[in-house]
Amino acid sequence: MPEAVGTVRADSKDAVLSQLAERFAGVYGLDRSEVLERIEEREKLGSTGFGRGVAIPHARIAGLARPVAAFLRLEAPVIFDAADGMPVDLIFGLLSPEQAGATHLHALAAISRLMRDDSMHASLSQAPSAEALYGLISNVVVRDAA
Repeated sequence: MPEAVGTVRADSKDAVLSQLAERFAGVYGLDRSEVLERIEEREKLGSTGFGRGVAIPHARIAGLARPVAAFLRLEAPVIFDAADGMPVDLIFGLLSPEQAGATHLHALAAISRLMRDDSMHASLSQAPSAEALYGLISNVVVRDAA
């Protein structure tokens, strides 16, 4: 079966975290191993499975100047030990500077609000391409910054 446009194939929580670390490394030039280690450390404290099919893996990384994010839509849901027990297929990763206490929490809260919005949740789930996903998320960032 061909992979749907804008989706990522992963068959486990570990595979999702690995794909997320790979995306952060490729897009932001970060060390993949360090990113994976940090998000796995955070995950050991408790699942970042938010509920409603969403996970928000996050961590703090030394050397970052500002928070950075990555979004993955999975081809098929995976078990993620989410709060509601449901598998996840929308992954919103967040990395923040090591000393970004309030900034990190504000960014997590913004992502949480975004993912609780029923219309946005449906739009992200049904977007036909990676470009459409990017457009949806970019429009929210621009709108909220204004």
